[in-house]
Amino acid sequence: MKPFLFVLAALAAAHAADYKLTSSPSTVVWGNYWAGAKPVLRIQSGDRVEILTMSTSSPAALARVGVKDEDIQPEWKDIYAHQPPREERGPGGHVLTGPIYIEGAEPGDVLEVRIQKIRIATPYAYNGFSPARGVLINGEFEKGKSRLIPLDLQRNVAKFADGIEIPLHPFFGSMGVAPDPSKGKIDSAPPGDHAGNLDNKDLVEGTTLYIPVHAPGALFEVGDGHAGQGNGEVDITAMETSLIGTFQFVVRKDMKLTWPRGETPTHWIAMGIDKDLNQALVIAVKEAIDFLVTEKHMTREDAYALCSVAVDFNVTQAVDGTKGVHGMIPKSIFK
Repeated sequence: MKPFLFVLAALAAAHAADYKLTSSPSTVVWGNYWAGAKPVLRIQSGDRVEILTMSTSSPAALARVGVKDEDIQPEWKDIYAHQPPREERGPGGHVLTGPIYIEGAEPGDVLEVRIQKIRIATPYAYNGFSPARGVLINGEFEKGKSRLIPLDLQRNVAKFADGIEIPLHPFFGSMGVAPDPSKGKIDSAPPGDHAGNLDNKDLVEGTTLYIPVHAPGALFEVGDGHAGQGNGEVDITAMETSLIGTFQFVVRKDMKLTWPRGETPTHWIAMGIDKDLNQALVIAVKEAIDFLVTEKHMTREDAYALCSVAVDFNVTQAVDGTKGVHGMIPKSIFK
C-alpha cells in the first residue's frame, strides 16, 4: 500500500462513524444484486455498521419444523407480510439486508470489508433439502427433509441430534456488491466477481473480505447467516440462522482485483468461481499465484510450486449453480 494512501485509510478508520441497520421491508432486497438498487444507508469509507440479517428459512418453514410463533423474529414476520411484487424480486431465494452505499467507491476500486463481530440472533437454526437440489439428485432421495437444530449459545454448540453436537461457527454465506451495470439484476444464489453467495466458512469474525467494485458506491448487501457449515454445503443449506454482524468498510484505491480475496489472522484466501468445478480450481490457483507474485514478489514458477506443496485448495460450495474453490495460503511459512 502506498504511504499516502495508508495514511488516508488510517485517518478514515480513526474518524469512523457507527451505524445500525436492522432488517425490515424497506431495508432488504429479495434475491438479487443490482447496480440499480436504491441504497438504504450511505456511509463514508472507514465507517462501521452493525447489521441484522434474517435466516433464509421463511416464518412458515420455521413453524413447520416446530419453532413457536413467539420465537419467530417480529422483523421476519413483518418482512414476509410485506413482500414486494414478484417482478421486483429475485430471481434468487435470499433476503439480504442493504444495499449500503460507500461514498468514494468507484468501479475499479476494491471494497475492504472487515468482519469485526458476529452474533447469533436466535437460539435455533434450520436445515432442509429437496430431492431435486443439492449434490445428490436424480432419484437419490424419494423425498426431502427439514429439521430444526437447537443452538446452545451458552455452550457454543448446535444440537444436531441425540449424541451429535457441532461447535458453532457463525458466518455470513452471502456478502457482496452490485455487479457491473450491464449485467442487470442478477440472481443472489450463484457467487461471482461481485462475491455474493460465497458460502465460505473461513470468513468468520476477525477476518476480511476484499471485493472488486463494479458500480458507484459499491452497494454492499449481506445475509444468508449460518451457525455453521461443512465445506461443500452439499444438501444446499447449512445451519441457517439469523445473525448480527458488525462490519467496517474501507475503500481501497491502491488495490486492483479480478476476483474476491480473503484474509484471516493465519491465512490469505484466493478464490475461484465457475460453473465447472475444475475451472473454479484453475481460477483459484491462478489467483493464488497472482497474490504470491504481486505481494510476495515470487516468480510465477516458484509460486506455482508453492501452491502445490503448501496451499490447501478446498471446495467452498458446489450447489448454487456456480462452484467455489478457495486456496488457503498460510502466513506462517513466510519468515
